[in-house]
Amino acid sequence: VQLQASGGGLVQAEGSLRLSCAASGRTFSRSLMAWFRQAPGNEREFVAAISDNGGSTYYAGSVKGQFTISRDNAKNTVYLQMNALKPEDTAVYYCAARKAGIYSLSYSSNDYDYWGQGTLVTVSS
Repeated sequence: VQLQASGGGLVQAEGSLRLSCAASGRTFSRSLMAWFRQAPGNEREFVAAISDNGGSTYYAGSVKGQFTISRDNAKNTVYLQMNALKPEDTAVYYCAARKAGIYSLSYSSNDYDYWGQGTLVTVSS
């Protein structure tokens, strides 16, 4: 499985961005997908996750109500809509996938098997 993240950029505070993560392979629709982020000097942290069929979503407390994760299994793509961005949201954002058939949620980056290359989001004040 290969993941390709895109959509990052420079945005002013209170602005919006939508990140995309395109996946290769035939197992996307059986994979729990997630977004993580890593700010300079910080550890990688969980942002959001979505179940294989999109029926369940999970968010870090810091982004709940602000970010929305979604997926289109027909397009092998997962999205992260980010609204009301704040300077503290500045980070490299990574998409990640658990192995197909492992449906349990994990907040730990160690439990994800496939990673995209990251896309930088910079929020100016």
